[in-house]
Amino acid sequence: MAPDTALPDVRPRRWTALALICAAQFMLILDVTVVNVALPAVAADLELGRTALTWVVTAYTLCFGGLMLLGGRLADALGARRVLLAGLALFTAASLVCGLAPNAAVLLSGRAAQGIGAALLSPAALALVTTTFHGPERARALGVWAAVGGTGSAVGVLLGGALTAGPGWPWIFYVNVPTGLALLLALPRLLPRDTTARARRNLDVPGALLVTTATGALVYGVVRTGDDGWTSAGALLPLLGAGALYAAFAATERRSRTPLMDLRMLTRRPVVAGSLLMLVATALLISFFFLGSLRLQRVDGLDALRTGLLFLPVALTTAIGAHLGSRLITTAGPRACAAGGMALAAAGCLPLALLSPAADPWTTLLPSLATAALGLGAVFVTATTTALGLIPAHEAGLASGIVNTCHELGGTLGVALASTLALGTGAAGFTTAFTLCALTAAATALTAPALIPHGRPHPTGGAHGVH
Repeated sequence: MAPDTALPDVRPRRWTALALICAAQFMLILDVTVVNVALPAVAADLELGRTALTWVVTAYTLCFGGLMLLGGRLADALGARRVLLAGLALFTAASLVCGLAPNAAVLLSGRAAQGIGAALLSPAALALVTTTFHGPERARALGVWAAVGGTGSAVGVLLGGALTAGPGWPWIFYVNVPTGLALLLALPRLLPRDTTARARRNLDVPGALLVTTATGALVYGVVRTGDDGWTSAGALLPLLGAGALYAAFAATERRSRTPLMDLRMLTRRPVVAGSLLMLVATALLISFFFLGSLRLQRVDGLDALRTGLLFLPVALTTAIGAHLGSRLITTAGPRACAAGGMALAAAGCLPLALLSPAADPWTTLLPSLATAALGLGAVFVTATTTALGLIPAHEAGLASGIVNTCHELGGTLGVALASTLALGTGAAGFTTAFTLCALTAAATALTAPALIPHGRPHPTGGAHGVH
């Protein structure tokens, strides 16, 4: 936090600063889903195969989630203001590269660079929110921050459809450029300056590279199974390599004086439960956007704009589910809320697993995904409050980093599995993918009561769980 002498210049404009910080975060969340509706157009224009098409989504979420903990450490070591502006500049430049991309290699490189920029920006932005606001104002500021996560995903689908159907898919990336440049001009005047006496910390760069590379190998192995099968060398070698890299990451963290992740947090049952719920819920929701967008355009022949509009009820029910979940969790408890939400998600997926892929999307796909999203909205709230509301306040910061990392990595793994099942076997593959979603949600609903500790969440006093 900046010293008190720096606050008078900033505090009168703190709500303006919050609005701009949230606008920057909004771009990051939007870019998780904005590409889903545009994928068929991108594939046709750049002649992308199934594997490359999957990486258009996962290259971003992989770097975003895999490097987020390192981004948080950099914000501590170098200053949140400095890291936020660097991340925003990188994200903006990478967006321009993605829009201008003439081939798959440039596009995927740009998406990875976007993810790195997002991993720098997001934790630094949250740190600035928590140090700029205090007392009751902090709760209000964090409520605004939390709302950005839900609306960003929804607007991403709608904006992706509108831009793809209008000026073309490159504009899903171009739209970030003027926004990013405007924010780069305005934010330095509003953000508190970093303290010059900030303590320098050793950064666990090896740990960050190991966990990101391990997850990349895992995703690559899963994607390869769609082409070569689960028992092929092309799939098994990356999967085994991922296991070895995760083991090396764990060993590195035990030896490091300033570990990226304190592995002792993984012995905290609330953190493990909340992280797993976040991983599964995000994997399911992002898979829904991915599978639904491709099926509506490839199987049902809808254009990008109609596809984006069709997902509006899905986005709305996600927000409604989160609102209801925040109320139910204090009355029914996190166990009932998680189990009920996942059971509703499984029930929503069931018709898509049983009915023909040729069934009318307006009477099957739309109501099914809207029902499933209603349940998942409640699970998102449960995951965060379980991880942060059932542990001591002084551990909330580290727990939030783990949960938010699982949020991004869940989307990465979800899309990898969904594309492997859905795009490898034609129209019937969509049924297979939705069957896996239904089974995953049902299994999580059955195990959630045993996984989540007994008790009611309590305020931690922190701001770290919203995403």
